[in-house]
Amino acid sequence: MSFRYSFQQIVDLKNNERTQAEWILSEAMGQLRNEETSLNGLFEQKENLHNEMIQATSHSVSISNMLLMQSYMNHVDKQIARKHQDVKQAKHIVTEKQEHLSVKMIDEKVWTKAREKAHNQFQFMVAKKEQDALDEMATNRFRRLSY
Repeated sequence: MSFRYSFQQIVDLKNNERTQAEWILSEAMGQLRNEETSLNGLFEQKENLHNEMIQATSHSVSISNMLLMQSYMNHVDKQIARKHQDVKQAKHIVTEKQEHLSVKMIDEKVWTKAREKAHNQFQFMVAKKEQDALDEMATNRFRRLSY
């Protein structure tokens, strides 16, 4: 007699939901890494532009070129500000997906524990039936030998 859990499909479903939540979290974390990499690139771009402006001031450069560099610096600053918002939003999404994963993991654990409990009860019942059968055999043998 083998163990068959009547709610095994639910346990499998909860396992699949947890796996899917892990994938979604992984995807959100990848998006966060992309946003952070992009932000770091903007900071490097700003630093390079700042160094160019410092070098330009040591040489004779036209005011229009300096204004152009300053205008580009302002543009990069605006991009950095937008990218900070993107990173903040990506972090928020990662937090939401982590919470979602936690809920799915707890849900799966509840069903897995219920399955384990049912399996333990099944094993106990099988052991009890075996013991009862052995007791019955011992009783019958004792009766035969005592007559």
